[in-house]
Amino acid sequence: MKWRVWAVTITKIVELEVTGGSRFLLPQATYDEVLPIDWLRPHFADQHGRLKMSIHALVVETRDRRIIVDTCLGNDKQSRQIPTCNNLHGPFLADLAAAGYPRQSIDTVLCTHLHVDHVGWNTMLVDGHWLPTFPAARYLMGRVELAHWNGPSGRDDIEAVLADSVRPVLDAGLVDPVETDHRICEEVALVATPGHTPGHVSVHIASQGEEALITGDFMHHPCQMARPGWSSTADTDPQLARATRERMLAQLAGTPTLVVGTHFAGLTAGRIVRDSDAFRLEM
Repeated sequence: MKWRVWAVTITKIVELEVTGGSRFLLPQATYDEVLPIDWLRPHFADQHGRLKMSIHALVVETRDRRIIVDTCLGNDKQSRQIPTCNNLHGPFLADLAAAGYPRQSIDTVLCTHLHVDHVGWNTMLVDGHWLPTFPAARYLMGRVELAHWNGPSGRDDIEAVLADSVRPVLDAGLVDPVETDHRICEEVALVATPGHTPGHVSVHIASQGEEALITGDFMHHPCQMARPGWSSTADTDPQLARATRERMLAQLAGTPTLVVGTHFAGLTAGRIVRDSDAFRLEM
């Protein structure tokens, strides 16, 4: 799946898609609560009210940059909190190459934040060692985000993610800590969207008057447009996450900005419009 923002191309590379099983993340999104939001079907929910979600990377190609935004779960990882995320052996790198982006051609890796499903392919297992997957790239990680996660967590699963997917690229000298308003290049800049994590960012793309926004996780699912008060259990600060979501939705509503959801399944992208006292995604 591919979108154009004038001279910039955004390409979706899917690692996995699931239907149902998301109640642990959005507990308020029960089947009975989701079914009345009829515009979610068929792309974002099924006929039973089960949410559809995706874990994918987005490659942003400008005239002179190849940026991969968030690197999914990764193969061969262990000690993940969700058992189905362990020991994956998926074709992500082959799919990336088939889309025209062999890993050696990526010059920038951007992590919107450092959760498990956004950093996994930062590294790959080679002869028992975790090595940078994108050796020609600079890895951009938020300075605030790094400071938050490098403190003692007390959780083995978080320590495992840092050990196999973050510290190896730090040790390789490939990481550039950046501020939440960092400009990557002429067309691509970061936007601070805190709450899900302290240093969480979204990605703004602008080219010749056209604009797009890659959400990161200030929204996990389009149902949060219809119900902005539904915060994720993974939010570090649920109140701030809700305030950020409401602010961003109000800011984007009625504009021509293409909104590309980091976890939105199906068509994944559209434009936000007001819908009574809430919002919806118009595709």
